[in-house]
Amino acid sequence: ILSKVINIGGVLIGGDNNVIIQSMTNTDTASVEETIKQINRLKQAGCEIVRLSAYNKDAAKAFYKIKLKVNIPLVADIHFDYKLAILAIENGADKIRINPGNIGELSKVRKIVDAAKSANIPIRVGVNGGSLEKDILKEYGNTAEGLVTSGLNNIKLIEDMGFSDIVVSVKSSSVFKTINANRILSEKTEYPLHIGVTEAGT
Repeated sequence: ILSKVINIGGVLIGGDNNVIIQSMTNTDTASVEETIKQINRLKQAGCEIVRLSAYNKDAAKAFYKIKLKVNIPLVADIHFDYKLAILAIENGADKIRINPGNIGELSKVRKIVDAAKSANIPIRVGVNGGSLEKDILKEYGNTAEGLVTSGLNNIKLIEDMGFSDIVVSVKSSSVFKTINANRILSEKTEYPLHIGVTEAGT
């Protein structure tokens, strides 16, 4: 069964579309020129979507200037602060990456969802092995099944807010656990999968 097709700044993922390569900058996003140079190098290497850290207001606002100079979809990586997600959306982010469990109260998650809905951009729901919920760790341990359960719970959370423009990611520092989790997840959801290894290092 083909997954749902999701549009990320004009790049289609899921369905019978090609697998798309995404990478992430390691520059200070607020350093606009340096970040643009790295994005262009990533694009030349074959990258088709780029994720940028929106770690503070200056970084979130930088999306506007960066988008003027590059021709590739930009994903805002958000940790903890829902206001930064909204600011990145207002400044042109093509997709938002969140772990709903790290955002806090449901009202804050809903504000991100509402902003993404208004901007007509998708949300990547990300779950990492290093930040699984305590109840899931107690029941499943840090396993592929635990990652999948957390991912499905977070998908339902977003769906219950009337949003279905979703990409889902379940990642571990273990390659084999990540592969197994994604195989299980692919049988349980219609959404396209973002496959990557967390804390990959070298």
